[in-house]
Amino acid sequence: MQKLFSRLILPISFLILSFGQAQANTLNIHNGSDPASLDPHKVSGNWEDRIVSDVFEGLVAEDNTGGTIPGQAESWTVSDDGLVYTFKLRDGIVWSDGKPVTAGDFVFGFQRLMNPETAAGYAYIQYLVKNAKAINKGEIKDLNELGVKALDDKTLEITLESPTPYFVGTLAHFTTFPIPKHVVDAKGSEWIKIDNIVTNGPYTPTEWVPGSHVLTSKNDKYYGADKVSIDNVKFFALDDTTAALKRYRAGEFDIMTDFPTDQYEWMQKNLPGQAQVVPSASLYYYSVNTQKAPFDNADVRKALSMGINREVIGPQVLGTGEIAAYSWVPPGLANYTSAQITWKDLPYGEKVAEAKKLLAKAGFTKDKPLKLQLRYNTNDNHKRIAVAIASMWKPIGVQVELYNTETKVHYAEIGQGILDVARAGWGADYNDADVFLKLLRSGTPYNYGRYSNKEYDALVNKANVTSDVAERAKLLQQAEQIALDESASFPIYYTATKNVVSPKIKGFENNPFDIHPSRWLTKED
Repeated sequence: MQKLFSRLILPISFLILSFGQAQANTLNIHNGSDPASLDPHKVSGNWEDRIVSDVFEGLVAEDNTGGTIPGQAESWTVSDDGLVYTFKLRDGIVWSDGKPVTAGDFVFGFQRLMNPETAAGYAYIQYLVKNAKAINKGEIKDLNELGVKALDDKTLEITLESPTPYFVGTLAHFTTFPIPKHVVDAKGSEWIKIDNIVTNGPYTPTEWVPGSHVLTSKNDKYYGADKVSIDNVKFFALDDTTAALKRYRAGEFDIMTDFPTDQYEWMQKNLPGQAQVVPSASLYYYSVNTQKAPFDNADVRKALSMGINREVIGPQVLGTGEIAAYSWVPPGLANYTSAQITWKDLPYGEKVAEAKKLLAKAGFTKDKPLKLQLRYNTNDNHKRIAVAIASMWKPIGVQVELYNTETKVHYAEIGQGILDVARAGWGADYNDADVFLKLLRSGTPYNYGRYSNKEYDALVNKANVTSDVAERAKLLQQAEQIALDESASFPIYYTATKNVVSPKIKGFENNPFDIHPSRWLTKED
């Protein structure tokens, strides 16, 4: 007791200085929703990705512009036929507990990703790997048949099903992060708890208070630790962007990952240069339950899609200039020009008239309106859009019940097919149109509306084994046109990233992928 007391009677000036330094070197991020997990095979949202990608690192990593750079692998080679990638791991890379990171940890991670028992929602991204899909679907039982092999502790060989030019870019995705086999073997499913978890990235989790925050601290064992400036990163869970803005103004947050758009004009005037809006490779859309009457009728879906006045969402409803979306794949992705909704250029009045005819054809009239529930996850901007679209649908004979839940519940429910129409969004996990077109393939976990079309599936699958870039793009365009013609889902606008960044933060580079690893940031006093 005496020893404890003696440690508490430090000079007040020292305590104040220490606290100030700790605060100055802690990056406080408004991160949106509460993470469901920190397990790379159990997460899905960008609010989880921001944390997981700070604490784990794959064979490749991302710089502060979203570009691909070497990560745990210092180099790699590709066979002449484009099928076999051989990665050489860096010397001296270790987990945060000091144990070596080996090629075997990557093999374990890939096998765990594809093991059906893991039920990893994002496993399909790596169906590029030989036998991955067959293993994930339970058609091949032996995990060792997966095309990922450790040639030795420092050499990893990955064999693909077919040549895939964008493959290396997918390896920055959290699904491909190594998993610490020695910890999983010892702790089982408890390996991910704060007291047990070890990581190999620039940071490691040190505290998680569900509903409040996740705290990560600099991983001194990371190979690039000497170039990491910020000691701690605190990710705050808060869906309410209005409340988040108040806390930002009070100095509690250094970065906001979203903001209430009705405050954009005010922020431009009063927080000059801090509210940053940049076009991104992302899509805001409404998913519709194609397996439930009357939404299984393509005419009904087309009427609903035509009834949305996309041109006013960005400029008027949000006020941040998002671009109306008439394709499923956002513009700007490599080697691809999107297909387009065929009625895109009709005046809105003609779209409304045609929507009424389509609903009448399906048996809905003014006296017998179409009734539907429109779901969205709790957020000021999502509510604003839902209210606007409900009012757009009213004149065509649609009665809308608005229903909102917190993000975790929202996605859990629509993931089970509990929806009429529901808000969703998707960003480019890697620089290829395949990211978006996979979402509408039969059986894909994030195909919330359960859209299924055999011709669409065949075209996407054929494209994925086609090495000729132009021919591949043609196949994907044909598939996209089918989905657009059937109103498989309703693209609404191409998302703009909306961040608020304190002038104290340096190194924050806006980019279409909205990727801002903490390791590249600095915080000034």
